[in-house]
Amino acid sequence: MLRRTARLVLSFVMISSVGLVGGFLTAGTATAAPHAVTQKAAVEDISTQDACYTWSRTLRRGMSGADVTQLQIRLAGYPGYGSVLALDGSFGPHTEQALRRFQQAYGLSVDGVAGPQTFNQIYALQSADCSTVNFTFAELNKCNSNYSGGAVSAAVARENARRAMWKLQAMRRAMGNAPINISSGFRSYTCNSRVGGASNSRHLYGDGVDLVGSHSFCNLARQARNHGFNGILGPGYPGHHNHTHVDTRSSRFWSASNCGI
Repeated sequence: MLRRTARLVLSFVMISSVGLVGGFLTAGTATAAPHAVTQKAAVEDISTQDACYTWSRTLRRGMSGADVTQLQIRLAGYPGYGSVLALDGSFGPHTEQALRRFQQAYGLSVDGVAGPQTFNQIYALQSADCSTVNFTFAELNKCNSNYSGGAVSAAVARENARRAMWKLQAMRRAMGNAPINISSGFRSYTCNSRVGGASNSRHLYGDGVDLVGSHSFCNLARQARNHGFNGILGPGYPGHHNHTHVDTRSSRFWSASNCGI
């Protein structure tokens, strides 16, 4: 609640200022009537400042750029069963389909165009430090305070964790917004060795996440198949009787035989 209040106050102050700040970095769908808004109102809405990242233009199929990549990161949890959305900065048919699923999930006008309604929903889901509203960087790193000591640089590991958050946020939404808790996220080599982790564990890269919570481990494993995780390990896979593991490895490996996976 304090995070959300602080972000609203910050947004009010930024909107009141004269300057504009920029960003950073680098299935079936329903249809609905277009979102009715005047050109002037659309420009004002798109210019609304967010402490994490702000889009300055409406995005649709055929467009490309760093702002498309930022959109794709936030849509990565909506690729459809067994798919992974490419974060390539190119707004193609798969990005449009993921956007339509996102819009449908949040009761928005399903038009496949990222404009004020989509951006405002995304702003409501992200915090000033670019974590998501239901997950934190500390929650995804119970090893140390700065994501250092793993298989990649601290900055890359932290970014991988951020991208995993958006997939988990989509998964949480699909599972009725009941809490999904994290028992282990990023690990340095030291932390990984301490818990007996595999030498090539995805936890070393920041995208490996072990899930527990109000859902059964099998339900978590089954649901994860819809949200862009190439790696899913759960009950029936050695060492995974008390959690479900998800990650973003380069090729698919799903194993949770007790869950029919």
